[in-house]
Amino acid sequence: MKPDRSLVIVEDDATFARTLKRSFEKRDYEVVVCEDRDALVRALETNTPAYAVVDLKLGTGSGLECVKLLSARDASMRIVVLTGFASIATAVEAIKLGACHYLAKPANTEDIETAFGRAEGDVSVPLTGRPTSIKNLEWERIHETLVDTGFNISETARRLGLHRRTLARKLEKRVVR
Repeated sequence: MKPDRSLVIVEDDATFARTLKRSFEKRDYEVVVCEDRDALVRALETNTPAYAVVDLKLGTGSGLECVKLLSARDASMRIVVLTGFASIATAVEAIKLGACHYLAKPANTEDIETAFGRAEGDVSVPLTGRPTSIKNLEWERIHETLVDTGFNISETARRLGLHRRTLARKLEKRVVR
């Protein structure tokens, strides 16, 4: 019996989604692309994939909702979360909700497929690879608050005690995807 190579990609960037789809199809995956949670719900009415790639930020929504939905549908599904702005908070939540791995963009098909295959953690990961800088701590706090507010810039600025334009300038320096 041929192994199940069905895959759903939940990604709102149409160009990136198309590129991933073609790349996975060349590796003999059957791929369905969904641009948001609603499209994913519709796709799940007819199919339960073995694999999923979920973008963390989907327009104004969160990919974490999709991870929860997919994991509830099939706990054995291999789910990889992709993000252009990684943070400890969202990585922990993604794993708690059922993702098997969390990758920072840019990630290619090889990286994602390797992540699908990783069933256990890696004890050889260095504990002190890079000291955390003030800028990284600030970025993680901003990101954490963005997630808490559903990516509402005005509310995030208010909670952080920043002027909205100041926060917007900080976000322009690090693209949020």
